[in-house]
Amino acid sequence: MTSQRFDKSRLPSRHVTEGPSRAPHRSYFYAMGITEQEIHQPWVGVATCWNEAAPCNIALNRQAQSVKMGVKKGGGTPREFTTITVTDGIAMGHEGMRSSLASRDAIADTVELTMRGHCYDALVGLAGCDKSLPGMMMAMVRLNVPSVFIYGGSILPGKLNGRDVVVQDVFEAVGKHQAGTMSDAELDILERVACPSAGACGGQYTANTMACVSEAIGLALLNSSGAPAPYESRDQYGDASGVAVMHLIEKNIRARDIVTRKSLENAARVVACTGGSTNAGLHLPAIAHEAGIDFDLFDVCDIFRDTPYFVSLRPGGQYVAKDMYEVGGVPVVMKELRKAGLLHEDCITASGKSLGEELDLITREADGRVIYPIETPITRTGGVVGLRGNICPDGAIVKVAGMSDEEQVFTGPARVFESEEEAFEAVQKRAYKEGEVIVIRNEGPAGGPGMREMLATTAALSGQGMGKKVALITDGRFSGATRGFCVGHVGPEAAHGGPIALLQNGDVITINALTGTLSVALSDAELAARKAQWAGPRRTQYETGAVWKFAKLVGGARWGAVTHPGAKAERHIYMDQ
Repeated sequence: MTSQRFDKSRLPSRHVTEGPSRAPHRSYFYAMGITEQEIHQPWVGVATCWNEAAPCNIALNRQAQSVKMGVKKGGGTPREFTTITVTDGIAMGHEGMRSSLASRDAIADTVELTMRGHCYDALVGLAGCDKSLPGMMMAMVRLNVPSVFIYGGSILPGKLNGRDVVVQDVFEAVGKHQAGTMSDAELDILERVACPSAGACGGQYTANTMACVSEAIGLALLNSSGAPAPYESRDQYGDASGVAVMHLIEKNIRARDIVTRKSLENAARVVACTGGSTNAGLHLPAIAHEAGIDFDLFDVCDIFRDTPYFVSLRPGGQYVAKDMYEVGGVPVVMKELRKAGLLHEDCITASGKSLGEELDLITREADGRVIYPIETPITRTGGVVGLRGNICPDGAIVKVAGMSDEEQVFTGPARVFESEEEAFEAVQKRAYKEGEVIVIRNEGPAGGPGMREMLATTAALSGQGMGKKVALITDGRFSGATRGFCVGHVGPEAAHGGPIALLQNGDVITINALTGTLSVALSDAELAARKAQWAGPRRTQYETGAVWKFAKLVGGARWGAVTHPGAKAERHIYMDQ
């Protein structure tokens, strides 16, 4: 018995549902109340990153139910499963952050293993926090099954003294409190009102950046990422996504038909014009790697460089994700890009239609407050810039959204720290000087290990009023909420003998985001002499377990800090087994 719309002979689920030899497998399904008809329909994995760790993920369980209803409506059999999430806001500023980037690959791995182990035919993935979004999309592209992605939605902004507040304000308030400009009572009030609902952090930080990417790259239905998590109207997108994945199965449209070089370029455009997180420079190459597409940090940053920045979202702008949704969301942003000829309209999307066909249905226009017309952008170049120079032969990245041209050039003596903890302690004690370039090394993917984000340190600097008076470079990462002249992803990292490992206090460093350069005033001969004297990578305390495994497998940030060879080495296609 098979579905009339779907040919099970070409779907992976046939290995567990069809023929006399699969009677034992079917007996398990009957044990769960699955009907004979449902057994012989296509099987759709509905994967969520639901947990009780943070508000980012708490609504995913409910949203998954609407997806399952859509799958059933479309003639499929949904099977819900969960995977891990490490929430950066909770992991920030301590050893827990070493687990964050590693969790992205663990999410992709566990979704892959669940899908393979149970022979599911397609995937709808729901994710809420920073690394879970790219992790879920990486699994879709790796498996190359019909796939639809859904973001769990952003948090609502809090209100204090008549203005919107978000978690970024709380991180920066810690610096103000340390500086004596905020009382215990004021900090206590702020922390209680800043996060009033379920959902991921509300500014254009990593979660919302990658949510925008999911639409722009084509894996999510248009406008599905915008509605805040508490809105029950999100259920319509879950239902529609379940129906959509069944159409993709019917048409045999797979994730790599959607994720192409062109769609990756579209995604990078949307990151740039919204002033998105520098972490997109890590995750877009990682998603490309799963498809076997060469698309590294330099490719991403080339697109950033010639894309206007015209969406005013925090931290560089004024508004939060809910505000962008209310004026039309990502589709209106992409309509503006299309006007300037900066979008590949022929890319296929999760609806089965081309991006151009989908945008033709969008009637709303830029409001001029949150989304500026592309003819009159906030700045002519993107909100994120790639850098190259003798400190970073494999590149670096900096967010410049909201910064003036004058603020995008900085020269000063280095003050070198061997870890984030050293730097944070110095900032707390104000053991640094105005005009210095703070260097934090040994925080790369392998050397950290885990490529930690530095929000606690950068927020403390901002809270002390020093965000524009010093610069910071690191082989680690920054949160999407980071403000100030902060350069991350410096590569090669210190653990791999990159030039950042050779810097000394007092070395004169120049960061120029206008020309895209990061350099130290040292000759090649001096750098070579220092390299010859280098004692080698710092030994970490992680000699076993998942973080050790990640450090041993992980590659450079330029290529996405990936942990396996990717689609170029592929000899086995899951969908065609």
